[in-house]
Amino acid sequence: MLRRRKQYDPVQQEDKALVERLSRSRIFRDYEKAFSTSTGLPVALTSTISWGLPHHRERAESPFCAMMADLSKSCAACLEVQQRLQESARTEPVTVTCFAGLCDTAVPVNLGDRRIGFLQTGQVFTRKPTEQQFDKVASQLIAWGLQVDLKQLKEAYFSTKVLSGEQYQAMIRLLRVFAEHLSLVSNQIVVEEHNAEAPMISRAKEFIEKNQGEDIDLQTVARAVNTSTFYFCKMFKKATGLTFTDYLGRVRVEKAKELLLNPHVRISEVAFEVGFQSLSQFNRVFRKIAGLSPTDFRSRLVRHSAR
Repeated sequence: MLRRRKQYDPVQQEDKALVERLSRSRIFRDYEKAFSTSTGLPVALTSTISWGLPHHRERAESPFCAMMADLSKSCAACLEVQQRLQESARTEPVTVTCFAGLCDTAVPVNLGDRRIGFLQTGQVFTRKPTEQQFDKVASQLIAWGLQVDLKQLKEAYFSTKVLSGEQYQAMIRLLRVFAEHLSLVSNQIVVEEHNAEAPMISRAKEFIEKNQGEDIDLQTVARAVNTSTFYFCKMFKKATGLTFTDYLGRVRVEKAKELLLNPHVRISEVAFEVGFQSLSQFNRVFRKIAGLSPTDFRSRLVRHSAR
């Protein structure tokens, strides 16, 4: 009997598409290569609705895990680990240990206050494996009825990467920094223009970009592109995946981020410069989109620049 495919809501589908774009971006590909080359560990960017083994046949995959992925019962055990990671890593990195004693970690990546995916690494021992430990793993595989070359399995098991707990935690801290960076990049991607969009939408985006510092609304932009408010609202949401208010908020927040780089400009000045009518509204929208307050965003920039 076939299992019915799980249905996901439009927001989850949009988040999945965004994560896929991030995973194809040059910034992620460069980071993935540098991380794997320097640490010997795999790293993958997955969405919250991904299903599979994120490191299979990818750079730096553990030879032992590669063998397990090709065995149905052990593959199911590996998939269970991935499910546990995704269910647990809500706001902080989470590490779980599989039946064979290897560690895997998921670091959440957010778009504003919403979790859209994970940076995942692992397939590593934090203690040197023992003969007794391998015997237990082999016994488990045999109990599952799996046909496996124990000599080859043992060689792969003991060639798996071993890091101290301190070293592994340092790797996770690197991923946390990169996850924060991806969170900022994801907002920029949401604001980017879509390919082959209607001229009306292009003109609307250009008008918003030029006038985002003014008190503009939906009716103003609709008039600027010579269409009705109802039709413009419908087509703009279809083309961008965002309401006019959400899109305008993201454009203003991106501009605010640039202005916050100047430590001599007060946050209230930034708020009114980019078009918000009150400081409270600015703080609320900024936190929703960026995932932190303007004050915290500026403080983080200062900390990073001081390093």
